[in-house]
Amino acid sequence: MTWRDRPVLVTGAHGLLGGALVRDLLERGARVVVLERDLDPDSRLVREGLADRCVRVRGDVCVFRDVERALQDYECRALFHLAAQAIVGTARRSPFETFESNVRGTWVVLEAARQAPLLEAILVASSDKAYGPSDDLPYRETHPMGGIGPYDASKSMGDLAAQSFAATYDLPLAIVRCGNLYGPGDVHYNRLIPEMIRARLRGDVPVLRSSGRARRDFLFVDDAVEAYLGLAERAGEPGIRGEAFNISTGRPWTVLEVCGLIDEAVGVDAPPHRILGRAEAEGEIPDQTLDCAKIAAATGWTATTSLAAGLERTVGWYRDALA
Repeated sequence: MTWRDRPVLVTGAHGLLGGALVRDLLERGARVVVLERDLDPDSRLVREGLADRCVRVRGDVCVFRDVERALQDYECRALFHLAAQAIVGTARRSPFETFESNVRGTWVVLEAARQAPLLEAILVASSDKAYGPSDDLPYRETHPMGGIGPYDASKSMGDLAAQSFAATYDLPLAIVRCGNLYGPGDVHYNRLIPEMIRARLRGDVPVLRSSGRARRDFLFVDDAVEAYLGLAERAGEPGIRGEAFNISTGRPWTVLEVCGLIDEAVGVDAPPHRILGRAEAEGEIPDQTLDCAKIAAATGWTATTSLAAGLERTVGWYRDALA
């Protein structure tokens, strides 16, 4: 598959991954169609003028006719379903909206995709959270879906729906289970990295909501885009069609280690004292890391951006954005 002049639908285009993916698709000459419910003026899509280069369809992933119109009217050949309520704390406070967006929204998009005969590639964003808590780490794609909290469970359900549609209808579909994404364009300041960077750049005292000992994979968003595009280009091939893939660095970091790297990237010589909260943030899984051997064998993809290098680039973006 080549991207030049190819119509592509992206849901969740105003998010961190969506903005980076749209930018890359436009650079490759694709005709990008975005389904948007709200216009976020702080998103990368707006800040960098990317939205003006896209076909913008007003609609909601939970409304079948909206998704169907975006796919059919613009004769889309590829679909990246990234739209989701992606904040764990918000999911605990608003489980109804979380399940609506992440579960109903996913099966609505899948049904619209099933009825779109021109589609050659369907990529569905899942998450490492879909696996749920486990003492058997790293997660491999053979691990069962075991989400417990509202966000984790919603991703498990959406993942299972995608597996069902792929197996039942033989769709050219791949599922992507990603570690914690970070990078330029993330305006959700209740996430660790944006929150810490903003606090440091403003000279505020960062506040951790946990002990800082939780371990996570952190993946630079541009590396994630490369994985998505590589899978989409071969979505119809055996070994990729209907399969799920972990993408991450495979190297977990504690929250405190990440904070230390942020301090280095910002250039804080004597960082102020951090106020530590409860033992672990409410609703968060203590330890998570992914095995990414499957995608490496299938496509040759591996993450190439170190956490230190990725954070330096990310801090640069926030310096400009917050200015």
